[in-house]
Amino acid sequence: MNPSDRTASPAMSDTKPNRAPKRGQADRPTGPVKKAKHTVPAKKAAPAERGTKTAKILALLKRPNGASLQQLRKATGWQAHSVRGFLSGTVKKKMGLRVVSTKPQEGDRNYRIIPK
Repeated sequence: MNPSDRTASPAMSDTKPNRAPKRGQADRPTGPVKKAKHTVPAKKAAPAERGTKTAKILALLKRPNGASLQQLRKATGWQAHSVRGFLSGTVKKKMGLRVVSTKPQEGDRNYRIIPK
């Protein structure tokens, strides 16, 4: 066998085969991540339309004693975790209203909206 007849086989190659990058590594920046200097405040949600579940919940929460979780569930037909999520996500965060929760010694927890 002549040395000129030899061809480089993949097993003899010194280079690594090209592999696809792992998930999430292809577009990852290599330097430090900069944060935005200016943040845009979230827009306030529009007022609820009459007859919607949002309007029903807001009407119950605006009463002097507020409303219990059971009353809110009955008005909407939602499960308890859905009502609590709505109070936290939509009423507090999106609408920017202040929701207060009180629990008397006896009875159910009441939720109500108070002015800021």
